Amino acid sequence: QVQLVESGGGLVQAGGSLRLSCTASDITVSTYTMDWFRQAPGKERELIAALSQSGASTYYAASVKGRFTISRDNAKNTVTLQMNSLRPEDTAVYYCAAGRGPVFPSSDYDYSGQGTQVTVSS
Repeated sequence: QVQLVESGGGLVQAGGSLRLSCTASDITVSTYTMDWFRQAPGKERELIAALSQSGASTYYAASVKGRFTISRDNAKNTVTLQMNSLRPEDTAVYYCAAGRGPVFPSSDYDYSGQGTQVTVSS
């Protein structure tokens, strides 16, 4: 059974950093496009970062570009989202997802985790 488990969320002050991890079971992250989404209260889930299957391409939403970095550790079968210079508007539930669609980046995915809460205080 495929599982994506996010960890690393929590409460941080504005300007601080957090590092989210996504550990995969029953899939190999290097054979999927790996994504990070987030969903704030009352808002739709949005794609904020993506890493192509080859690892050669990345995508960042304008709201996080220059502050967040997505990376992959093939040996550990994990994907990481390093979040710096956090802002109160980054408060959301963050989800890891894996997909094999033909388009990059894409909001479609095959598997998603349960999410981890990130709260940024002002």
